[in-house]
Amino acid sequence: MTLVYPENFESKIGFDKIRELLNGRCLSALGKELVDEIRFCSDFEKLTEDLSLVSEFVSIIQEMENFPTSYYFDLREALAKIRIEGRFLEVEELFDLKRSLETISGIVRFLKQTKEDQLPYLKRLLAGVQVYPYVIERIDNILNKYGKIKDNASPELSRIRKELLSKQSGVSKRLQVILKKAQDDGLVEEDASVAMRDGRAVIPVTSAFKRKLNGIVHDESSTGKTSYIEPAEVVELNNQIRELEYAELREIVKILTVFSNDIRPYLPDLLLAYGFLGKIDFIRAKAIYAIDVDGIKPYLENKCQLEWEGAVHPLLMLALRRENRKVVPLNITLTANKHILLISGPNAGGKSVCLKTVGLLQYMLQCGLLIPVRQSSATGIFDKLFIDIGDEQSIENDLSTYSSHLMNMKFFLKNSNEKTLVLIDEFGTGTEPMLGGAIAESILTQLNEMKTFGVITTHYTNLKHFASSSEGIENAAMMYDSSKMEPLFQLDIGKPGSSFAFEIARKIGLPENILQDATEKIGKDHINFDKHLRDIVRDKRYWETKRQKIRKVEKSLDDLAEKYETDLGSLDKQRKEIIQKARQEADQILNEANKRIENTIREIRESQADKEKTKQIRAKLVEFKQEVEDSANNQDDLINQKIQKLKEKESHRNRKRSEKKTVEQKEKEKIVEPDVWKAGDKVVMDGNTNVGEILELNEKNAVVAFGHIRTSVSREKLQKITNNEAKKIQRTYNQTMPNINKGMSEKRLTFKTEVDVRGQRAEEALQLIRSWIDDAIMLDFSELRILHGKGNGILKEMIRNYLKTEPAVKSFRDEHVQFGGAGITIVEIG
Repeated sequence: MTLVYPENFESKIGFDKIRELLNGRCLSALGKELVDEIRFCSDFEKLTEDLSLVSEFVSIIQEMENFPTSYYFDLREALAKIRIEGRFLEVEELFDLKRSLETISGIVRFLKQTKEDQLPYLKRLLAGVQVYPYVIERIDNILNKYGKIKDNASPELSRIRKELLSKQSGVSKRLQVILKKAQDDGLVEEDASVAMRDGRAVIPVTSAFKRKLNGIVHDESSTGKTSYIEPAEVVELNNQIRELEYAELREIVKILTVFSNDIRPYLPDLLLAYGFLGKIDFIRAKAIYAIDVDGIKPYLENKCQLEWEGAVHPLLMLALRRENRKVVPLNITLTANKHILLISGPNAGGKSVCLKTVGLLQYMLQCGLLIPVRQSSATGIFDKLFIDIGDEQSIENDLSTYSSHLMNMKFFLKNSNEKTLVLIDEFGTGTEPMLGGAIAESILTQLNEMKTFGVITTHYTNLKHFASSSEGIENAAMMYDSSKMEPLFQLDIGKPGSSFAFEIARKIGLPENILQDATEKIGKDHINFDKHLRDIVRDKRYWETKRQKIRKVEKSLDDLAEKYETDLGSLDKQRKEIIQKARQEADQILNEANKRIENTIREIRESQADKEKTKQIRAKLVEFKQEVEDSANNQDDLINQKIQKLKEKESHRNRKRSEKKTVEQKEKEKIVEPDVWKAGDKVVMDGNTNVGEILELNEKNAVVAFGHIRTSVSREKLQKITNNEAKKIQRTYNQTMPNINKGMSEKRLTFKTEVDVRGQRAEEALQLIRSWIDDAIMLDFSELRILHGKGNGILKEMIRNYLKTEPAVKSFRDEHVQFGGAGITIVEIG
């Protein structure tokens, strides 16, 4: 039976905050629902699958690109609605359906396109997922890319909209004629324009003359000075427009109803596809959180164990990361032989954090989340997780706190077994120490006999003694620097820890006579025991430091020995090569000497023992011998001479390079030397190709004429050129200008003074309008028209906000109603 205790277990270990973080990383309600449904699980197969899914998605985020992350819409309620005959999807729901189905198709395609051995667990989720291209195609026939019903969604809708447009145009023209006549008759202000009231086009008439214009009064201004009248001439036309609008709405409902009827057979598969989308969103959120906290999938075995290295509390890690601090990792081990860890040490030393780290990471793991431990860690599975940790400690509730503590212990003893992990903070506290310690020892004995796994924190000395002499229980201590009197937040397994009560009391300045009196009251033996614990901890830290230094020295010696061995091997190889080469040279010399000796013997024989001739031949042989010896003795000198010659050549080349650079530098300085400039010299300015002529000079600036323009320019920004270079530049300019003028003329002929940005996103529209206005300014156009439509008015507002910031825009206004009204902006360029 899977069980956690108590009911607020998640809040006690901080898992409720992790739920919030996961919810914040979901893209849709689909994923958030699954986050809310996370439950503790002890099914090994399911946990293996859940952890593998998250691990695979981590690899997607870190190693792959273009995974679909847009339009994770939840359409389950909308799809469930159309199960009933006659119900239909709204236009917005239809648009969301299309985009989310495209996202699901993209995810399926992404997973299928990966290599065969990649993402095996994620690919299993594809089983049964069907995405019908027919559904998306049908929606494309109804909606345009902006989610609006197309005019050609049906023949009838096309006819209605054409007729509606014609009627609206007729009304607009007739209203403008009536408005103009009313202005001429003095019934309407000169600057008045057609307005809309209750969906009807009306004319603002001065109230004093409202009886002179035949029509229906729809509204009055707040001051009562203006009446809004729908002229009788257009009432019937407006009625026809309203009827056409109703007909358009009925046709749209018909189109949506037909579509809903068409996809009704596919609803089960579509709902399954959205379940798949929710799982992907949920897994993605867990993967992003795992990356944030450096979580991994550790080695998981189907047994009870904890062998964690570098375990970190994820919430504490995130909190300290914001302060540019690092959390101290913990190494924790619980096995069948040592299944209970009794942690002691000073207050604020990290005992409770260690306890919560164990509870939170094990709970995360069994909820399918990756945990922040090192890859070398091994994890197991427990059927039950129990925790007892104090929430509030005060004088008023000491009794209730201890009673609650005992109730928890009663539950633990009744429900624990060898597959249970219990977490108890400050074991035995809340009552008289001798009695509380004795009860705690008895409970600990019972838990140990039941082979229950546990992490328990305590200050009680009798429990430390008990743990030292009991099999299955191991002491551990939170390390404390007694010299600096500050915690190290490191867990040391194997020895109990001191509470450092007297040392901490001295640090905060408690009088020494009080400490001495306390020592006499508690007894020397107890003080000495705590002192021996501190000495053991101190000595262990000392020898641990020594061991680390020895390891470093040994590592250094090993590296040095390896280097020497490598060098010796290299030297041995070189020695063998030298000996081999020497042998070859010796063989060559020997062969040559043998040839000389044979020639000498032959010559002696041919001379028939002529003494003089024999003497000469022997002298040549001695000379050859001397040459061989000199050659052998002077090899090093020859090598050194060659090296010296190479060095001399390199030095000579460097000297030549330096001299060449010096000459080039002087030539450059000679070209730009400012003191040789004079009036009449031709110059060009940095970043410009226009040729100018120097008129006046001073130390820093020069007055230069660029055509008919005279300007003062810093001499550093000018470059002197020859007359030939000036003529060449001028020729190029003269050849280019006609082409530029020709291009401008062609652009002016093709330039349109009207731009249509309806249906575009605001960013795209503004970018297009900026470029278009720049061209209009360059081509000297004074009036422009922007078609942006009415809609919700957002696009119009953003365009006009931009026009306010454009210096070249003199003014802008709505177009006349008969030509488009508020859906078009007229821009005047000044």
